[in-house]
Amino acid sequence: MPQYSDIDRLAIRTVRVLSVDQVASANSGHPGAPLGLAPAAHVVWKQLRLNPSNPNWINRDRFVLSNGHACALLYSLLHLTGYDFTLDDLKHFRQLNSKTPGHPEYGLPGIELTTGPLGQGISNAVGLAIAQANFAATYNKPNFTISDSYTFAFLGDGCLQEGVSSEACSLAGHLQLGNLIAIYDDNQISIDGDTAVSFTEDVLKRYEAYGWEVLTVEKGDDDLDSFSEALEKAKANKEKPTLIKVKTIIGYGSLQQGTGAVHGTALKPDDVKQLKKKFGFDPEKSFVVPQEVYDLFKRDITDPGKKLNEEWDRLFEQYQKDYPDLGKELARRLNGDLPPNWDEKLPTYKPTDSALATRKLSQAVLEKINFELPELIGGSADLTPSTLTRWEHAIDFQPPSTGLGDYSGRYIRYGVREHGMGAIMNGIAAFGANYRPFGGTFLNFVSYGAGAVRLAALSGYPVIWVATHDSIGLGEDGPTHQPIETLTHFRALPNIQVWRPADGNEVSAAYKMSIESKHTPSIIALTRQNVPQLEGSSITKACKGGYIIHDVEDPDVILVSTGSEVSLCVETAKKLAESVTNKRKVRVVSLPDFHTFNRQSKEYQLSMLPDGVPILSVEVAATLGWGNYSHAHFGIDRFGVSCKGTGAFKFFDFVPEGLAKRVEKVIEFYEGRKLYSPLNRPPL
Repeated sequence: MPQYSDIDRLAIRTVRVLSVDQVASANSGHPGAPLGLAPAAHVVWKQLRLNPSNPNWINRDRFVLSNGHACALLYSLLHLTGYDFTLDDLKHFRQLNSKTPGHPEYGLPGIELTTGPLGQGISNAVGLAIAQANFAATYNKPNFTISDSYTFAFLGDGCLQEGVSSEACSLAGHLQLGNLIAIYDDNQISIDGDTAVSFTEDVLKRYEAYGWEVLTVEKGDDDLDSFSEALEKAKANKEKPTLIKVKTIIGYGSLQQGTGAVHGTALKPDDVKQLKKKFGFDPEKSFVVPQEVYDLFKRDITDPGKKLNEEWDRLFEQYQKDYPDLGKELARRLNGDLPPNWDEKLPTYKPTDSALATRKLSQAVLEKINFELPELIGGSADLTPSTLTRWEHAIDFQPPSTGLGDYSGRYIRYGVREHGMGAIMNGIAAFGANYRPFGGTFLNFVSYGAGAVRLAALSGYPVIWVATHDSIGLGEDGPTHQPIETLTHFRALPNIQVWRPADGNEVSAAYKMSIESKHTPSIIALTRQNVPQLEGSSITKACKGGYIIHDVEDPDVILVSTGSEVSLCVETAKKLAESVTNKRKVRVVSLPDFHTFNRQSKEYQLSMLPDGVPILSVEVAATLGWGNYSHAHFGIDRFGVSCKGTGAFKFFDFVPEGLAKRVEKVIEFYEGRKLYSPLNRPPL
């Protein structure tokens, strides 16, 4: 067990004061948690395996600040350990374009995850621990320990109250993730004040019931030895994740310590001064770090971490000689590359091929590519037989002791935990090693995981949601399961692909674009009902996000559509072209992903949807958002109905006769009017 000196205690006081100075300089932030958590943070960081000069070293330990409002604590530690955070960066806390935003953001040096919405960080930590366990089981060999890192997470009462953490931590206990250690800051304060007003459960009993080891440190404000003993015990337990409850005083040393007033408001100037004086610092100076504190962090944390990284590099060099195939594969993954020509395995289809549900076509993709992509890992939220996300002969990711699978397995049984699944996928992606996590559920239930979806888009985690039962076509389950607003909701998010493929080629394109994406998550919305393989579709065309699938010269109208309605549009266009009484020339554009289409050149976009022709969107979902691509919209701006899928389509008039009537109305309405494409807008 480490011995703690007076310099260690000076370092803790330095972290406390640095954190307070950041919040004071911005006159905004959360000083309370950093003041209370600094001792625990020091003990954890003193034994962390990290290398600031190589922050992406794959065998580093991960540190997740789930209570992200305490980020001043993290920024102080990153600065002291030598990451690319200067004192000047700390002085710009919460300022525009600074490296020290109000909550940690993924992509900054040493920041493992974007945290802020409470509960997400600890749930992401479960994903990190899953990825590490899978990575170790896949690549560790006798005498070659490629991966044996830990994931440490700090969390508070708010994280424990959020339901997403319960979902993820329940699964972590089942999975026996002994590489996951969570430190619970039990300061008994939340924004409303004392947690006694709303949160009086026995947290340790709950986590013990989940299958976690639970430990308590009674005096977290200064008892470094007890916390160190608890940490060593947690690391020694390889069969269970561990929750260490650390009793602290929020705002320790402040005049308002132990109260809600010190949670989310900068300390008053006189309080800052008395606190600095109490901790042995000049009350008139700010952002002061004694040289012996820098020396301590370098000697005890930074230099040993650099040495461990160098040893690992030598080990991996020999590993590549002894295990050339695995070594080549691992080097590729660590470089962030996909296997060459992996996409040649994607299935392609002809119009003469059988009609199939796009969820079934998705399963065919997974069957073809899973062997090619060892970085592909995923599962379903208790809907495997419905989402068809499991390939033949897949091995489940399970504790070996259960006999249900092992940690080298790449199929995860998430249980009925959509939100937890989303947050865990984010953690798997953030681990590195080029992981491409996917998770299956019904499209309507992706909304349960909306918080995690948003963080994936914000952070740039390339996760894939396999979202089946994408419309009223799912039938008898009715309005509770039939998504109406879901596509619009997620299309409104920046940095996300929302694919709704129309046939097998478009399904393959959706997977190709999603797997090749490095910083953009995807939702692939898939049908329950069969759809035909369309003439004119191809993977190459669909990879542009939109293309002409049925064309005519000088069209009278353009139908732009997605998913199962594309075949309806093509069928209607052909019938109108053959009409004896009122022939109409109809172009059909398939627009499977707005995000990808929006990234094409303006010239290409206008070649699909030009000036001078009325454009009608066709989609069995909310019409909001289609104004960017069409003049008129045929959709559903109400909830669905409970009946067979064919009956639902007929009820809402999504049949050739119903669509033909809308086509006539659109042509008549715009006849003689000067029309510009909706794509032609002023460059604001």
